[in-house]
Amino acid sequence: MKHRTFLLASALPLALATAVSAQTDITVALQLEPPHLDPTSAAAGAIDSVLYSNVFEGLTRFASDGAVIPGLAKSWDISDDGLTYTFMLNDGVTFHDGSTMDGEDVKFSLDRARAEDSVNAQKALFAGISDVSVMDPMTVKVTLSEPNGNFIFNMAWGDAVIVAPESIDDIKTTPIGTGAFKFTNWVQGDKIELTRNDAYWGTPAVLNDVTFKFISDPTAAMSAVMAEDVDVFAGFPTPEALPQFEADPRFQVIVGNSEGETILSTNNKMPPLDNVKVRQAIAHAIDRQAIIDGAMFGLGTPIGTHFAPHHPDYVDLTGSSNYDPAKAKQLLAEAGFPDGFTTTLKLPPPSYARRGGEIIAAQLRSVGIQTEISNLEWAQWLEQVFRGKDFGLTIVSHTEPFDIGIYARPDYYFQYDNPEFQQIMETLNKATKPAERSALLATAQKMISADYVNGYLFQLAFPTVAKAGVQGLWENAPTQATDLTAVSWSD
Repeated sequence: MKHRTFLLASALPLALATAVSAQTDITVALQLEPPHLDPTSAAAGAIDSVLYSNVFEGLTRFASDGAVIPGLAKSWDISDDGLTYTFMLNDGVTFHDGSTMDGEDVKFSLDRARAEDSVNAQKALFAGISDVSVMDPMTVKVTLSEPNGNFIFNMAWGDAVIVAPESIDDIKTTPIGTGAFKFTNWVQGDKIELTRNDAYWGTPAVLNDVTFKFISDPTAAMSAVMAEDVDVFAGFPTPEALPQFEADPRFQVIVGNSEGETILSTNNKMPPLDNVKVRQAIAHAIDRQAIIDGAMFGLGTPIGTHFAPHHPDYVDLTGSSNYDPAKAKQLLAEAGFPDGFTTTLKLPPPSYARRGGEIIAAQLRSVGIQTEISNLEWAQWLEQVFRGKDFGLTIVSHTEPFDIGIYARPDYYFQYDNPEFQQIMETLNKATKPAERSALLATAQKMISADYVNGYLFQLAFPTVAKAGVQGLWENAPTQATDLTAVSWSD
């Protein structure tokens, strides 16, 4: 007996049925430019911001409300023991180079992601796969070494998109996927251009041409939108200007939630940050609301652990790291640092990091902790901090959905190694009963909060400013994506 899971094609995003204007091109601005264009070999969410769903697709995908819906797989069976997933693929799917997408491409993609030499930034998503077998061109069987209640969810990540072996050598500069748009051009430092895929297997896009413009400077972002040089700015980096746009009938302002836990990431293996009392002192030296007000102009929800407040299993632990500079100084003295210490604070480009970094540096300085600030470009941050682990502190928003499992990876860049936490995550992967999963998630949240692994700051809001005629944009950001497959212009 098998459990049959089937989702109708009507669950897929459709173009809105309102009157659509003759305009079929759009220019979308983003603050961060991708370091390259392979979502399966980098941690940079900026890649998914351009390519997720637009160019690349996985077996499943995230909808605008965060639900997991069919992607290249139209349905799947799960065996009673939870170890075998049989995916039925959609017919007539082709890559942008005209080649057929079939079971062999799925096998190649999953085997590549889980290989010993894999450079996939989320390799842990695939670690439980013991075998991938092609039953026929449209049917793939994936066998797990143990049950994993998150497997269908995991397959929706941008790191799990399906790629073809024929195009893998040039994927970083010439991405070839199966999505509703095809990659056409990348002018590094300026823009990426996409065009409509007329051979798309699913509901076709309304737009013909898409240009992603990269504007890192907040002042330039403000000017570009106000001058109408861009049609949309997703993740608008100047929140203090939102009231001005709200009052201007030329524009619409959309402020949604994101999955971005913004944290003061801490190198748990670097002295003196390897001392839990030092990390606790840092947590109590931070005034979250001052950071939200000063860096984000009030946009953001305080968090006390690495979990989204809008998730039903969220536990409010902000009280365990409340702002208390006197306590921070006491903890530093108890840890053997009555006069404080000096460490590095390496900041990537986003406004929340650069602005927030200055505020946090001042707050830490007031309790005796000096920080040597370095402003890094995104590629530098990935090389020095994420891969090289050459940092004391950094600020980054983790925009991947439901990603508390990264704390079970000792080699992850903040290097938290707690076997008890790892066991909780292992048990969670096998758990299927909602009450059991909720209890495990509560325990996990409390554990990393009590260990003060990182300084938990706020959940990143996702503001978008767009011209009034644009419709079909995502309000919330359940994953880091700018899905334009259902976007159009109204009359």
